Amino acid sequence: MDPLALVLIVAGVSAAFCWITSLITHETSWIDRLWSIVPVIYVWVFTVSALLSGADATRLVVMAVLVTAWGVRLTFNFARKGGYTGMEDYRWAILRGRMTTWQFQLFNLLFIVGFQSALLVLIALPAYIAWQHPAPFTGWDAVFSVLFAAFLVGETAADEQQWRFHQAKKAAGGTLAPGFLTTGLFAYSRHPNFFFEQAQWWAFYALGAVALVADGGSWLNWTIAGPALLTVLFIGSTVFTESISAAKYPAYREYQRTTSMLVPLPRRRGRAPEPA
Repeated sequence: MDPLALVLIVAGVSAAFCWITSLITHETSWIDRLWSIVPVIYVWVFTVSALLSGADATRLVVMAVLVTAWGVRLTFNFARKGGYTGMEDYRWAILRGRMTTWQFQLFNLLFIVGFQSALLVLIALPAYIAWQHPAPFTGWDAVFSVLFAAFLVGETAADEQQWRFHQAKKAAGGTLAPGFLTTGLFAYSRHPNFFFEQAQWWAFYALGAVALVADGGSWLNWTIAGPALLTVLFIGSTVFTESISAAKYPAYREYQRTTSMLVPLPRRRGRAPEPA
């Protein structure tokens, strides 16, 4: 059996689960709760299939270990913020208030559940390319594996800084000037965690591309749709999130003016909002 067929079955079941539970519970963050879990399953499906076939699965094992580390870290961070206790993403509540009931349910089915479920399959498909082309592990594989791990460390650091800030803000009664984090990695990027998240999946795409190149193919292949669409999603989500922050915090406009949105860069000329 082609492992892609099994992946698509799991994806269909998980999407149906998310949609049905969103209708029953009247909250739409079920796909968020599976976000860090199903890509790990998909990559391991391809890896186990390669191992059972007797092919050289070194690259796939490395890819599976890296994605598992990504999934464990993201699941932990989501859990400690209350993501598995019924907390809904605040952005969905805002959108719900701007739409009629039928409009939001259509948005829920097509985008929140449908598009994001498809995207979680797409970002895992470089492992399918690696399964199709079981070439030996190379120096390029090592380079992109180290890059993936470095981006994982960067995202871990950014999320930890953000977690500590929000804990301090909570301890201060919900007010901690200027209201948002501007120090550490956030002095160079307004969303360093978003940058590192996307960068990991571009490195993952490169690992699949290495397998294809080693088998006579091109660095450019159709699975680039995964990281490309993920980047589009993050940019759209970031713009929407920042519109909320700018309306809530007067100093956020200056932060936007002086600090890169995603890619960590030196701060532009201007005075950043003073931290507490």
